[in-house]
Amino acid sequence: LSSPGPARSQGGWSRAVAWDGGFPALPQPPDGLCPAAAAGKVEVSMPPVVEVELGETARIECNFSIPGNGSYTLINWFYVSAQPAGEIWVKLCSVLPGELLEDSTSYKGRLSVGQDNSLSISRVTVQDARPIVCQVEAGDHDAGENRTELHVYKQGLPFVPLCLPPMPGGPSTSPCPDPSVPSQIATCVSRNSFPPPNIIWYKNGEQLHTEENKVKVSETVTRESSWLYTVSSSLFASVTREDRNSSFHCAVRYRLLGQQRTMESQNVSVNVFYPAEHVTLRVLPSPALVKEGDNVQLVCKADGNPAPMFSFYKRELEDSWQDLSSLAEANSGVLNLHDVNKSSSGLYRCQALDLDDMEQLEKDVELVVNYIEGVSVKMEPSSPLWEGDSVRLSCSADSPLILDFHWRDTKGKKVAEGNQLFLSNLTFETSSNFSCTATARTVPGLEKSKQVAVAVQGKPRIVSISSPQYVRQDEVVNLTCKAIAFPRPFVQWNINGTTHEYMENQHIASNLTVRVDNNLLQAGAICRVTNALGTSEKHIQLLDHKMPESKGVIIVAIIVCILVVAVLGSVIYFLHKKGKIPCGRAGKQDITKPEARKDKIVVEVKSDKLSEEVGLLQGASHSEKRPAADQVGQSDVHC
Repeated sequence: LSSPGPARSQGGWSRAVAWDGGFPALPQPPDGLCPAAAAGKVEVSMPPVVEVELGETARIECNFSIPGNGSYTLINWFYVSAQPAGEIWVKLCSVLPGELLEDSTSYKGRLSVGQDNSLSISRVTVQDARPIVCQVEAGDHDAGENRTELHVYKQGLPFVPLCLPPMPGGPSTSPCPDPSVPSQIATCVSRNSFPPPNIIWYKNGEQLHTEENKVKVSETVTRESSWLYTVSSSLFASVTREDRNSSFHCAVRYRLLGQQRTMESQNVSVNVFYPAEHVTLRVLPSPALVKEGDNVQLVCKADGNPAPMFSFYKRELEDSWQDLSSLAEANSGVLNLHDVNKSSSGLYRCQALDLDDMEQLEKDVELVVNYIEGVSVKMEPSSPLWEGDSVRLSCSADSPLILDFHWRDTKGKKVAEGNQLFLSNLTFETSSNFSCTATARTVPGLEKSKQVAVAVQGKPRIVSISSPQYVRQDEVVNLTCKAIAFPRPFVQWNINGTTHEYMENQHIASNLTVRVDNNLLQAGAICRVTNALGTSEKHIQLLDHKMPESKGVIIVAIIVCILVVAVLGSVIYFLHKKGKIPCGRAGKQDITKPEARKDKIVVEVKSDKLSEEVGLLQGASHSEKRPAADQVGQSDVHC
């Protein structure tokens, strides 16, 4: 904005400068700072412009020189009020050396003068934005004066209210742009600024200029009661479908401290109305991977704005269509199908109806639900199986896909690949439940299983029983019997007691708790296991704890005797080697002879056992016989 005021010639100044704020311009010195001095006149210099933010303190310098280096006697400060008849100077204050005299009531309490004679105005208001005059008097010299334009500014923030988007299927709630005619895009408002700023519009970062039938800008400037300005700028433009992704923003330009400043608003987009041209219908997740049990979404979209109304249908027999719109989310274009199965496959259609021009668009999609059904297991032979038999299991299933088969046992361990499982040399232990699983190669997670029981029949087989054990009378003992069979057997004992029966890894086990008596020691216990195909039994022997004790004593006695004989033989052999005991035929000696030496060993043999002792000493190989008379009182010892 530029509004130069009337120029006034004072103090010999030769030109004036205009101010952008709309106040009257004051004459300026040729050099912009110092006037041409008259003879005997005080020379006053001041800055042309002082800028201050609203509410802050403005400091206005007044520099002067007095001829002959004299002193001032009085400094007067005025503000200039523009009136239709001309300017009016209103005194602010007077300054005497060391004293301030305030005259203006509107500035009272806000004025102060510094040691350098500068005037400070605190809490600046918008009304303070006017010329300020400093007049200096110095005795007999002519008074000198000059002025400063005081500019007050307040930065305003840009605010851009946009039109609201329309309700789906309904009319617009505010003047949003229409592609056919220039419509209001947005309004940019700058409030509480001083002086009034300029507002510029941009589209996708490029400045917009007024263009007939395409771009128009309407602006209003309002001065509030606070003397601050509110500037409102409305942008009108013709838009097309391509502008749905365009962004607009405004920029507020203002001057501050002699520089051009700019503040920009946020980017905004507009809601452009245009009819739909294309419709898409998609299956989520991927249509090739839909399997039984999945939740499927059919998503219908149109490229018009506002979005049209969507309806969903499924083709039935004889080209009839079933309306599924009640299953769709309202005005969302999404049809939810939960827990789909084989019968959910078929052709689906989406219809999009534009309520503005009543034009209808359609799109079809084929939904294929992959499935596996009819999983069965055939067992050959199908007759009852006995221990030692063999069996072949064959698995089959119905599906439009290529299937893989594998087998698992009761514990979930994979035991075979392929659709057949061969089991040979069956036993009760191999009886189990086997499952066949059919898996689709191309559809992850699509599989079904079938379980079959392989039961081996036969009469019970006792697999373990308590071993023979030593017990005492009246002792309480536990006896165990474990067996396996199919059909499941039951266990019986031949004696009374407390029984506890349980299953353990296909085996039936029975614990019998009983007190030992004489009958149990003699007869033992019998475990009998029975099912519909036969009976098996086993005997448990109980041994008296005394019997092994007596036998142990006998064994110990025999060992002691053998050790004594061995020691005796060793002593006799030692004496023989020393010559203490003569051996052979020449070794006759009267063992009763009294003159025998004390160091000789005398062996006395009683007559009733003489022949036995002699025979023992002579050994079986000695064939020489001696008379009986020779044997009385004498003995031959042979070694």
